[in-house]
Amino acid sequence: MKLVVTGASGRMGQTLIRAISQNADCQLHAALEHKDSPMIGRDAGEISGLGPMGVAITADPLPAIAKADGIIDFSAPAATVEFAGYAAQARIAHIIGTTGCSAGDEGAIKAAAQHATIVKSGNMSLGVNMLAVLVEQAAKALDGDMFDIEVVEMHHKHKVDAPSGTALLLGQAAADGRCIELEENSVRVRDGHTGPRPAGPIGFATLRGGSVVGEHKVIFAGEGERIELAHIAQDRMNFAMGAVRAALWAKGKAPGLYSMRNVLGLGN
Repeated sequence: MKLVVTGASGRMGQTLIRAISQNADCQLHAALEHKDSPMIGRDAGEISGLGPMGVAITADPLPAIAKADGIIDFSAPAATVEFAGYAAQARIAHIIGTTGCSAGDEGAIKAAAQHATIVKSGNMSLGVNMLAVLVEQAAKALDGDMFDIEVVEMHHKHKVDAPSGTALLLGQAAADGRCIELEENSVRVRDGHTGPRPAGPIGFATLRGGSVVGEHKVIFAGEGERIELAHIAQDRMNFAMGAVRAALWAKGKAPGLYSMRNVLGLGN
């Protein structure tokens, strides 16, 4: 499977290139960067620590995508919407790990999925998606009047969106378990004299610092007892390998908007 990697010179892009090189079922077809990147023209393998691969980093997506089978994209919302349009035109797979998308971005991606096979997830790792399933089951089983739900996450100091895509994925799983709308039943910020915590809403706490790859915990706090479900990512390769797996799964699938739960056979 011929794959295009966006943001190829970034930390995640380099990790994706290494993950692709380790899988015999796919190959790096093209490596993309923004037009002002100092890495334009450099060999994608060299900057990823693999040695020359014969794939030069480019800022021109159209020739790269025209003959590709899929795009793996952990970029920025505006760029992701653009790539989704290209994937729809080319009728290829688009694997989206980008977070921080607005409602308008989500609508554009959904529209592109009428013609492209799009797999989008706040986190591509097997462990996190299994955690989401467990969170949904726990939220369904533990009564909202008796157990409060808090999602706590920490990432490196360079992360630009908050809460993280993974935290929102876990919050959505909890909301699904309780059959409520997350947007209408979540608390993202607490400051000042907030008063007692009401029953029902799902709380989020966001921590940033250092080089933390990703730590997430979902707390079910009851009277006299507490249940904590957690995931700790120690290496970005977990996300990259999941994204490559999603790309291979998506090849030949009908156009549509899918999630990692579909890829992993964990339900919708």
